[in-house]
Amino acid sequence: VQLQASGGGLVRAGGSLRLSCTASGSILRVNAMGWYRQVPGKQRELVAVATTGTMLSDDSTTYADAVKGRFTISRDYGKNTVYLQMNRLKYEDTAVYYCAADIRNYAVVAGTANYWGQGTLVTVSS
Repeated sequence: VQLQASGGGLVRAGGSLRLSCTASGSILRVNAMGWYRQVPGKQRELVAVATTGTMLSDDSTTYADAVKGRFTISRDYGKNTVYLQMNRLKYEDTAVYYCAADIRNYAVVAGTANYWGQGTLVTVSS
């Protein structure tokens, strides 16, 4: 599975960006997809994860407290793509954002996913 992330850039505080991550290859190995971020000198941290259940009603999302109410994760299953809509961006959201995917829901939530994208830089100016 290959993950291609895009959408990062420079934005002023209070602005918005939308990140995209498209999976290709062995798509059947992808169940959960999510986003993590990392700043130099710090550990990579969870931003948002979308997990898939047996039924659509079992699908769920998980957000870091720092982004709740501002970021929204969504998936387009037909395009094998996960999005991260980021609104009301803050300076502290500046980081390299990575998408992650795995057939195991818990692995993406735990940060131990098998598949990772190359990262896209988001810079928020104050």
